[in-house]
Formats: sequence, structure tokens, C-alpha cells
Amino acid sequence: MGRAAKVAPRSAHASAGFTLLELIVTLLVLALAAAVVTPAIGRGTDALKARAEVAGFAATLRHVRERAITTQRPQRITLDTEGHQIVIQALQTSDEEKETRETRALPSRVTIDAPRGAEVTFDARGMASGADFKLTANGVVYRVTVDRLTGRVRSTRE
Repeated sequence: MGRAAKVAPRSAHASAGFTLLELIVTLLVLALAAAVVTPAIGRGTDALKARAEVAGFAATLRHVRERAITTQRPQRITLDTEGHQIVIQALQTSDEEKETRETRALPSRVTIDAPRGAEVTFDARGMASGADFKLTANGVVYRVTVDRLTGRVRSTRE
């Protein structure tokens, strides 16, 4: 009869692990995935920063309304778009009171489309003169409105 060839069983050590080719292919796939995802992450953070800056502007309006109610003195916000700042004034209601003034810088990435000398006045009850601002940040347009009757400040993305 013929001679049977003896085949030695593979050792457990020889079958464990990956070949060099498998490792290189895996690394190339991971590098390709990272190259595709990285720009999307950058755009996402820019959008978050823009939204945060618009929210900060709306929060300033809300704060001034709150201040008008708590101090029982009318407050006015005037936008200086050329100087890129907001001027906040506590208006005089009698001769004894002094007019106070505060200036805050607008975020550099935000452009505000508002009529020249746009202003909002909040009275002691929280009612407002009303306003509608169009803010653009990183190519994204937001609208911030101040309701005349309630003084409520809302921001929406367009």
C-alpha cells in the first residue's frame, strides 16, 4: 500500500495573529475614514460657535429686560453696528437719578443687519419698544425678535 503522508498539525502559535497585509489594509481604511470625518467636525464646531454667539446676543437683551423689571427703571439698548458694540443705558425717571451707561462689544464673527441707530427700550413692566434683528454668523442667518407687548426675546435660525 502506499505510503501515507503525515501532515503535521499547525501549531496554535502559527494561526494566531494577523498578516502584515491585513494590518496595512486596516490602517489604510482607518486613515481614509479619518480624512473624510475631520472636515465635518470642523464645520460642526463653527456652527456651534455661531449659535452660541447669537444666543449671547439674545441673552444680553433678556438681561437688560430683567434689569428694567428689577430696578423699576427703563433700560435702553442701542446697537452701534459701525463700532461693533452695544450700548446699554438705564434711563432717568426723575431728576434725582443719574443715567448709567454700559458698553459691550459684539462678537467679531457676527454681523447684525439692523437699521442705523437701532435701539430697544424696555420699561419697568418688561414691555418693549420691539425690534427685529437679522444676525449672520459663519454664513448662517438667525433672526432675533423682541415682542412689543411682552418683551419676549426669541431667536430662530432661517
